[in-house]
Amino acid sequence: MRWITREHAKVDRIACPWLIRKFIDAEAEFIFLPADTEWQAITDGIVFDVPDCELGHHGAECSFDAIMRKYQLDDPALVELAKIVRAADTADKSWAVEGIGLEAIADGFRRIARDDHDNMAKQFAVYEALYAHCQAKVQHAP
Repeated sequence: MRWITREHAKVDRIACPWLIRKFIDAEAEFIFLPADTEWQAITDGIVFDVPDCELGHHGAECSFDAIMRKYQLDDPALVELAKIVRAADTADKSWAVEGIGLEAIADGFRRIARDDHDNMAKQFAVYEALYAHCQAKVQHAP
């Protein structure tokens, strides 16, 4: 399936492709288009993390949350990871202390990547590591 979003990805638009490839669609193809694209006119893929879309920001939550909800992903480690992504991608940093670091790391990767696909390739390891961190965190929770 084609998954379509805005170009120049930083946090949510890299976290979502990681989530999609790992838990929803291992063969997903990601397309990054200019921000001024007419998103409602797209019919040849699933649009995410763009204004006024189902798989976008809603209230305090970001697109990562919307994708988890739609695809019924309730793994406790993913729930923890969603808090980190939300803290990194929104103004409310209180969701998770790790979010501040993730925001800085994502910004740095965006700056050194050749394009959005290179950025994804570079950052997916970060999300694998954060997911492992979250797995350990929930396994040791009282």
